[in-house]
Amino acid sequence: MSKVWFITGAGSGIGTGIAKAALRAGDRVVATGRNLDKVRGAYRDVATENIAFIQLDVADEARAKAAVDEAVRQFGRIDVVVNNAGYSLLGNFEEMTTAEIQRQFTTNFYSVMYVMRAVLPVMRKQRSGHIINISSVAGVLGLKHCAAYGATKFAVEGLSLSVATEVEQFGIKITVVAPGFFRTDLLDARNVRWPSNVIEDYAAEGNIQETWSAYHGKQQGDPAKLGEILVKIAGMEKPPKQFLAGSDALTVVTPVLEARLQEMRAYEDLSKSTDGTF
Repeated sequence: MSKVWFITGAGSGIGTGIAKAALRAGDRVVATGRNLDKVRGAYRDVATENIAFIQLDVADEARAKAAVDEAVRQFGRIDVVVNNAGYSLLGNFEEMTTAEIQRQFTTNFYSVMYVMRAVLPVMRKQRSGHIINISSVAGVLGLKHCAAYGATKFAVEGLSLSVATEVEQFGIKITVVAPGFFRTDLLDARNVRWPSNVIEDYAAEGNIQETWSAYHGKQQGDPAKLGEILVKIAGMEKPPKQFLAGSDALTVVTPVLEARLQEMRAYEDLSKSTDGTF
């Protein structure tokens, strides 16, 4: 049976890679984005009967609900939701303003919450569905210059894993995907944000913007290949709850998780010593 996909941030990068893979698999796609002209432009070679375009600013909770309602009106159901929209705020934590961090959370975390709140009633009624939330390796381990971005992705991880335990009784699955470096617009000058403050003590390490911008367009991850993999995952009876995408993600995350286990075991007796008696 073909599926109906609802994808945020479908106008480029991973979002486009997933949408086109789903379409090639014979599924239908609701492609959403803030700039609908940009989203439409990414699918000029796609048969229009299998794709619907819906304007969605993911920071707007009411609009998220309206977009989900419109998707159901057009296609009758939603089988797979991909929360992919987001941007990166990179730099030293001390140099970020509270307002900058709040905006990062609104787009990267609260948007996921808004879409999930809008779509879960639909999936509960269907007694089926799969939510795929795009996180990052920065949501699994601490990365330098990624305090705000990483915090939003850690929050997405926690939200995904917690809600998964609540909704599995309704036949709803949740997978959180942590990609490594993929060739997307995340580091494009039009999308990435930098702190507005400058603290001289941090200046010795060099220009952060130049360091990160040098990676743009040279990332090894292929969004089209990730799209194919996520179509496979969406078809699994028992999909992974967490999925690392990219060999670089595995290379970076594996030793960190192993080190956490070693540290946990090293302090096992100290941890147990906090138990009280009744």
